[in-house]
This record gives sequence, structure tokens and C-alpha cells, in this order.
Amino acid sequence: MTRPGLILKLQCPDQPGIVSKISGYVAGYAGNLIEFAQFTDKLSGRFFARLEIETGGLEVEVEDFIEGFGTLGRALRAEWHFRRLPYRMRTAVLVTRTDHCLHEVLWRTKLGELPVEITSVIGNREDCRSVSEQAGIRFHSVEMDGAAREAGFETIRGILHDEKVELVVLARFMQILPDAFCREFEGRVINIHHSFLPAFIGANPYKQAYERGVKLIGATCHYVTADLDAGPIIEQQVERVQHFHTPQDLVRLGRDCERAALARGIRYHVHDRTIIDGHRAIVFPD
Repeated sequence: MTRPGLILKLQCPDQPGIVSKISGYVAGYAGNLIEFAQFTDKLSGRFFARLEIETGGLEVEVEDFIEGFGTLGRALRAEWHFRRLPYRMRTAVLVTRTDHCLHEVLWRTKLGELPVEITSVIGNREDCRSVSEQAGIRFHSVEMDGAAREAGFETIRGILHDEKVELVVLARFMQILPDAFCREFEGRVINIHHSFLPAFIGANPYKQAYERGVKLIGATCHYVTADLDAGPIIEQQVERVQHFHTPQDLVRLGRDCERAALARGIRYHVHDRTIIDGHRAIVFPD
């Protein structure tokens, strides 16, 4: 069981004494540092950190501890974010026809590996309804074909706001998100796709890969931006392909990669182990 605590994510210009100042602030109020992961990017001159702080023995109220950090944060010219522990992130899963990634998210959530509360599954096809309802999760069917696409995204947007969703997972949701949608939910939408792009685009990417004799296949989990499939990468998985593998084998191996990359990507996000830095994501693995 997770003890009462805080996660602090921070980024700022690199400068001498950052670690000492932050750890000194925590120690000054009898906080217990469980983890202090840090990274300094020499090229950009920026410092990134993730701290996990046990707060059971704090000498002040947690809110006062959070508010008081502002003085140090501003002195460091930092951007920072606190999250209370324990917590469960309200998450919606968007799907189309294939259900392997949805199964993975539901399974790992049921095991308690992901601190999420799945508010609903939203689909533009009915194929995943039974999977969602068997798990006791509400399924929203949204028409998005042809002229209904724009209204469909407005419906999805309304659902996300009504359910106070903090994270949107595209579990093989085969629709391109509008630019305005991407901007509104920036940093809160995670996607999974095969990593053949841009070499193998369009239909049947695994068949194309087979015909080209690829030696590695994989999948990429990334944040969604208005630039299609170009958002900050959170996690990637690969599998080696042998000469005797058929296109069906590549589909099977690819699905394994997709499931593993998506599950790990969600885990890193909900545990506040990612910091978006421009076009990339800094990830502190567990």
C-alpha cells in the first residue's frame, strides 16, 4: 500500500547546488526522500528531476510544504508540479476495432499495476463494447464516419469533460485527432502505433514489412501532438524478425510490442516519470 507522500517533478536552468537546495528543503521539514532521480542536459543547459517524498513525518501541513516550495522554485527559475500520493488517475480509453491494447490496459489495471480509474471506453465502432462491459466499464459509441467526424469529436470532448478525465489513451483508435483537440489536451493524450512509419504507411504495414524483409519490428508509445505521429516518445519496444516468419507472425509479434510499449508508457506517465521537453520526453524509468 502506498504511504502518504508527494511526487515532485521539476525542470530549470542548470546551476550549481540544485540538488543540495531541493534536498535541503525537504530535510528542513523532516520529509523523507524515497527517490531523487535527476538528469542534466549538457546541450540545452537544463536540469530535470523527479522526487518521491514520504510526508508522514512532516513538521508542517502538506499544503504548507507545497506552497512553501514556491520560494525555492522561483529562485531556481523552475517549472514544477506536485502530486499527492496515493492517487488514481482518471483515464478514458479510445478504441476502434482491435482490442489487444484495450485488454492489456484493463488487465494491468485490474492487477493494480496502473494507478488509474478507467472512467469509460469510447469507440467509433462497436467491436470493443463486449470487452468493456464485461469489465464493468461503460462503453460510449460515437459515430464518426464521413460528415459525422467533427460532431463525433465534439461528443468525445464532452464525455472527457463530463467524466473529468486526466489521461486519454488511444488504444489503436484509428482516427486522426483535430489540431484543436490536441492543443486542448496537450500532454494528456497517449498513443500507440507500429514503428514502421514513415517507411510503411497506409494499409497492411506488416505485409509491407514482410515483403521488404525487415529484421526488426516494433511499436512506439508517444504523446499526441498536432503533428501526426511526431509527438514526444515515451517508450519503444522491438522484436527481431526471422526469415521464416510469415506476415501473420509479424502481426502477432507486433501486437506484443504494442501491448508492452503502451502499458509501460502509461505506467511512466501516471507515475509522473515523464517530463515533456519540447519535441522529446525525459523519462525516469522505475
